[in-house]
Amino acid sequence: MAGISNKIDRDSFSGKFAVIAATAGSAVGLGNIWRFPYVAGENGGGAFLFVYLIIILAIGIPVMMSEFVIGRAAQKNPYGAFKTLAPKKPWFLIGLMGVVAAFMILAFYTAVSGWTLEYIYQSASGNLIGKNHEQLTNMFDTFLTGSVRPVLWFMIFMSFTGLIVMSGIRDGIEKYTRFLMPMLFVILAVLCIRSVTLPGASKGIYFLFHPDFSKINSKVILEALGQAFFSMSIGMGTLITYGSYFPKNDNMASSAGFIALTDTLVAIIAGLAIFPAVFAFGGSPGSGEGLVFITLPGIFQQMPGGVIFSLLFFVLLAVAALTSTISVLEVIVAYFTEELGMTRKRATGTATILVSVLGVVTVLSWSSLGFLKLFNKNIFELLEFSTANVMLPIGGFFIVIFIGWFFGKKRTTAELSNEGELKVRYMPLYMFIVRFVAPVAIAMVFLYGLGFFNPSEKQAAKTDPTEVVDSVQENSLQAVLPEIQDDSLK
Repeated sequence: MAGISNKIDRDSFSGKFAVIAATAGSAVGLGNIWRFPYVAGENGGGAFLFVYLIIILAIGIPVMMSEFVIGRAAQKNPYGAFKTLAPKKPWFLIGLMGVVAAFMILAFYTAVSGWTLEYIYQSASGNLIGKNHEQLTNMFDTFLTGSVRPVLWFMIFMSFTGLIVMSGIRDGIEKYTRFLMPMLFVILAVLCIRSVTLPGASKGIYFLFHPDFSKINSKVILEALGQAFFSMSIGMGTLITYGSYFPKNDNMASSAGFIALTDTLVAIIAGLAIFPAVFAFGGSPGSGEGLVFITLPGIFQQMPGGVIFSLLFFVLLAVAALTSTISVLEVIVAYFTEELGMTRKRATGTATILVSVLGVVTVLSWSSLGFLKLFNKNIFELLEFSTANVMLPIGGFFIVIFIGWFFGKKRTTAELSNEGELKVRYMPLYMFIVRFVAPVAIAMVFLYGLGFFNPSEKQAAKTDPTEVVDSVQENSLQAVLPEIQDDSLK
């Protein structure tokens, strides 16, 4: 195969635990702890979780396996992988789009990651104590529209990311994710135990785990599909890149299952750490994007030891964000080293500087550069929308098309079976999913994200969770959840 001479000295993960820790770290991020709770809170709680779990099993894992197959078969970055596996054909454009998407995502994702450092500082200094909801809202708005602290935190977070990636796969990414992932679970477990033991926490647990099947509709399904792709990092090149570092004896189906399980467990435990506390203190999980940075700080201040738990929570967010930013930066660095012939040190420095330039512009799009708009969106919003709603769905769509219809069953079977060493009885079902089910599902997410497919407001499952639990407790399982009008996700 073309390019095989370049593979001999290529760095790779040392073993199974490293594969799962690093790749799960890539998938686990703000999407699990920041985005999952508020999306679930606005889409029926248990009903959303039920659909989400089915989608992870039926679509998420097969698509993840497809990216692993491409990465390990070629042992190259996304661009180089498609060039190697499909020479003289335009498939490399999908890989190139993944590299560009990683560049754009890192600019705004690191900006949000910087917010976690601000709130670590505010929690540790006691500045959140005694503030009501309005004051916390003003505090967040003032920070967001500032021109100094947001840029400072962005640069600090970007520097941490660059330093880890610069150290390499085993000495950098693997070494730090082996430490960061267990640390993430320990903090999450502490927060979860504190939350579920609060008086009144049972309402939050009930809301998360009791599905009202009458609330499952096209909107809930599409929101769950979108969250699954966002959370599992599908379509942005990170899974192909990390797959290229998998040892040749790794069972990729098993790895994909463990990674998906870890990713999903983090999201569920995050829900357990958040929903019971929100219900216990009379908040609403349907608080939108402000749930983490406005609603939760207010709730933490009301519980015993709230300052400590607030600090732990934002440290947790920062750790989750860091495990993701290093994986996204690695996509760019792998491209620079393999396609442009740079050393890892020079490639990481160049990528970090380039991302930082765009990142500073992105951070300032909420303040001094707010006048720069396209399609009525500032730079931050434009990067977020174009990657999440356009580039990632397109990337995911063509990845499964490539595996299902171009790379083919024979070569895919050889890769997943480690050249016949493993039994792959699931191949007929897997190929059916990547050929037919996954492309249709991703196309629906794409059209929904662009507004071409928009379920009516009457179908929307955004509900007042407090009324849900109260009415169920009063009227047993016969209660019907009242719908409310809430356009916060639009």
